[in-house]
Order: sequence, then structure tokens, then C-alpha cells
Amino acid sequence: MGKRDDLIAKYAEDLKNKCGMTPDMDLLKKVTIGCGPSIYNADASTVAGSQESELETVKNSFLIKKLGLADGPELMEAINKVIEVYGRSERNKYRAVVYYMLAKHFGKESVYK
Repeated sequence: MGKRDDLIAKYAEDLKNKCGMTPDMDLLKKVTIGCGPSIYNADASTVAGSQESELETVKNSFLIKKLGLADGPELMEAINKVIEVYGRSERNKYRAVVYYMLAKHFGKESVYK
């Protein structure tokens, strides 16, 4: 298994154990690939759930640009809901896991098909 496969397995574990969901492995793989090289960078591979600027980046770069959603208060509500599910106290909130849960939340899996 390559490094990316190892990371996908780690993300699947987080979804199962920390978020209480059974991951759609095909979608998780596509979301992970969509994150690009950032998954290999310790800082870029995680989302700082308590940093407003980081949450704005998730909203603008992922929800609006990638998923094509219209800006509105529901976007930040969804991000905060995902952070709650992941666990606010969880230090490593992996970007691919957060993006996966947001894609599921908004029913935007088709963006990755």
C-alpha cells in the first residue's frame, strides 16, 4: 500500500471511531485525492476547528468553489456541525474527513463521481 492508501485507511478509522459513520470508501478516496498534496503536509492536512479564518477557507474553497454551493449562514452551520461530530477537542481533524462529511451533509457526492 502506498502512502495515500495508508492515509485513506486512517481517515476511514476516524470516520468510524470518532464520527460514528461507516465510510463510503470510494467517495473517501475521491475526496482524499481531491485534497491534493496537502494531505502529506502536517499543517495543511488538518483543519483548525477553532480558527475562524480556517473555517472561512473551508467554506470558500471547498463548499463554494468545489461543491458549488451558494454562500449563506447554513454553510458555516454545517462546518460547525461537522466539527462538533468530529469532536471539538480532537486535535487532528483531518481535512479529507471534514470535506467528506461536508460533501455527505450537502448530498454533493456527485461532484466526485
